[in-house]
Amino acid sequence: MTMLDRMRRHKAWLNWTLVLVVAAFIWFYVPDFFDQGQAGTVNEVVATVGDQQITAGAFRTAYQNQLEAYRRSYGGNVNEQLMRQLGIDQQILQQLIDERAAVAEARRLGLKVSDQEVAARIFAMPAFQQNGQFAGEQVYEQVLRMQRPPLTKAEFEENLRRALLVDKLRGTVTDWIAVSDEDVDREFVHKNEKVKVELVTFSADTMRDQVTVSDAEAASYFESHKENYRVGEKRKIRFLLVDADALKSKIVVPPGDVERYYRDNIQQFSTPEQVRASHILLKTDGKDDAAVKARAEEILKEVKAGKDFAALAKKYSEDEASATQGGDLDYFGRGRMVKEFEDAAFALEPGQISDLVKTPFGYHIIKVVDKKAATTRPFAEVQQQIADQLAYERAQERASTIASEIEKAVSAPGDLAKAAQQHGLKVEESGFFTKDEPIMGLGPVPEVTERAFTVQEGTVTGPIRSARGPVFFTVVGKEESKLPALADVKDRVRDDLVRERARELSKTKAAALAPEFKKSFAGAAKNAKLDVKTTEFVARGTAWPGIGASPALDALIDFGRPRAIQLVALVDRGHRELPIKADYVGKNLPTSRDQRVNVRLEESDGVDEVEIGRAMERTTAHQSTEAE
Repeated sequence: MTMLDRMRRHKAWLNWTLVLVVAAFIWFYVPDFFDQGQAGTVNEVVATVGDQQITAGAFRTAYQNQLEAYRRSYGGNVNEQLMRQLGIDQQILQQLIDERAAVAEARRLGLKVSDQEVAARIFAMPAFQQNGQFAGEQVYEQVLRMQRPPLTKAEFEENLRRALLVDKLRGTVTDWIAVSDEDVDREFVHKNEKVKVELVTFSADTMRDQVTVSDAEAASYFESHKENYRVGEKRKIRFLLVDADALKSKIVVPPGDVERYYRDNIQQFSTPEQVRASHILLKTDGKDDAAVKARAEEILKEVKAGKDFAALAKKYSEDEASATQGGDLDYFGRGRMVKEFEDAAFALEPGQISDLVKTPFGYHIIKVVDKKAATTRPFAEVQQQIADQLAYERAQERASTIASEIEKAVSAPGDLAKAAQQHGLKVEESGFFTKDEPIMGLGPVPEVTERAFTVQEGTVTGPIRSARGPVFFTVVGKEESKLPALADVKDRVRDDLVRERARELSKTKAAALAPEFKKSFAGAAKNAKLDVKTTEFVARGTAWPGIGASPALDALIDFGRPRAIQLVALVDRGHRELPIKADYVGKNLPTSRDQRVNVRLEESDGVDEVEIGRAMERTTAHQSTEAE
């Protein structure tokens, strides 16, 4: 067993180590400040992790950073309402908590990060270097000011110190694991090899009309598969929902508030000037500057002579991320690039090419492909959007206030009706539901469902956050798990038996045609009037077109063998039989050790499939240099 295999075996333990660290230190709440837009002071504490506090200001900064990142990627239509509907606010808060929890555990273990370690990391960052050396305080502060929002030295260095401390903790947890070069190489190849296959589907659905099932056969099948139809335990609840949508429908936002929000948040509705540029970079780090410049000038001559810029970028550029794209950097606004690069790019018109541009990274040749002028959406266009957003925020705020008042007034199930009447709400009763079913009148609310199966009858639980608003509930009924009568599940039993027999028919048909596929895959498919689907390159652990992730299918295909006649197996997944012909293996695999050591140890959660058929023909060609 390799060390990577051992790490996989201990993966759950490693995860739980960090979970226990977090659980030991966390107490937090999400206050009303978030539902009040900018209300709440920046020093208000929103989470406490050990002796560390996460303030509203820290949360808001992280939140705004993420919001700006989404807007740069998806445009100005991304707003706070959408962010909250996607749960981004909770994710950001949890990330901050996880980081602080890791810091608290690191300190408990006596781990520290010195000022010298922070300085050494800053000096080593390419963004702060020129000619491979730290460029000085002025450049350092300039780069920090260019961030959105701008960072002070103190803020940046404190964030960096925390990151270094978390790295030390991670090292403490994992440094006992030794991974050899052979293990890394094997894992790298396993993760990166790709194969292109032809698929022919024998669908069980097409066989269903050939299957008949009698009542006696259905009854016999039910008797031998009763546990498949067991009904799980159920609960019934009486609940009080503070419906934020209903509150929103009654809120009228004054036009002056809408206009004020537009003025105060004009950046949200503006798209800054952008350029789309490509570049060729020659790095100077650790090299002779004059020699690099001379080589860059030679390349510039080729560019000016009219040679294809994208081809030259692929050939010469040392920016690994963009070189494969012909140097394309896509659209970017001001503040995204270092100043020298930004000034040169924005000074050019589409189609123009710069002279050599020197930055801390090296020498660039820049070609501007397109430009977009700055735009601002007019007030009339976004007025309704803003009004809806403000109404949503105020409804959430009102729902939170009502929930707080109800929480103080309710101590027993009988209090729910009184509280509902006081606030113009109503108490409702769900039907019985299992752990996997939505709750009638509420829909899917996982936390309510989970708590309903653990709390005692006669108690009130809440408020619990749901998509519609805060919920209070009490359990009013229980049903234990039971086996149903055949009459209650007759249609389901019959359908299951029909599907099973149709699947067997499809297996039989596929197995009967196996010899023909061995002689000629394409010919057999044509004679059987079956469509052949050719995939793109597929790596292990990824989704197969029309099939999904399939560890069993991955295992049946020998990705690494050279061109040869090999096996094609029949695979049962989703009631389809799939003769598979592996056409060839793709490549483009990095070969340097530095690129391989960062392989992530991740495992697919796909369902295992079963090999059911006969061996057939397939051809695999290993092409170690052909691009995908």
